[in-house]
Amino acid sequence: MKRNILIHPDPRLKKVCAPVSDITDALRKLADDMLETMYDAPGIGLAAPQIGVMDRLIVLDCVKEEGEEMRPLVMFNPVVVAASDETNVYDEGCLSIPDQYGEVTRPEVVDVEWMDRDGKAQRERFDGLWATCVQHEIDHLEGKLFIDYLKPLRRQMITRKMQKLKRELARK
Repeated sequence: MKRNILIHPDPRLKKVCAPVSDITDALRKLADDMLETMYDAPGIGLAAPQIGVMDRLIVLDCVKEEGEEMRPLVMFNPVVVAASDETNVYDEGCLSIPDQYGEVTRPEVVDVEWMDRDGKAQRERFDGLWATCVQHEIDHLEGKLFIDYLKPLRRQMITRKMQKLKRELARK
């Protein structure tokens, strides 16, 4: 089932999420809903707070090439356990901040640990777009948005545009 994506500013997007202690069928269903919502948007990542659920859950799939096999990942309680000194600059966007982008510098390579949908511990090294995406989504679980990395004036300008967009959507 597709879910509604919250648009910034929304206080839920600035809250730290609670860890998931037990992976239930309801949480697996939520993960499936999040993947459906993300693919439909279309996006490459989605965090639970973006649909108003304050659990430490993210989904991502950075496969963008036509004909290449999709690689949906579901991560409960993801944590970056190691990061490279080398950095990468990527023009990031966000489903909660539609049509707005900004250059964000992040570690180029990260090692992430998480629990999969079966409750099994996983660890993987991510680089390139995958590394940027997983860090962006984990930031959501900490109440941090990509615009928090931008200069204050740019961040304020984007926030005003989102406030205007929310007013326009409310009128419809």
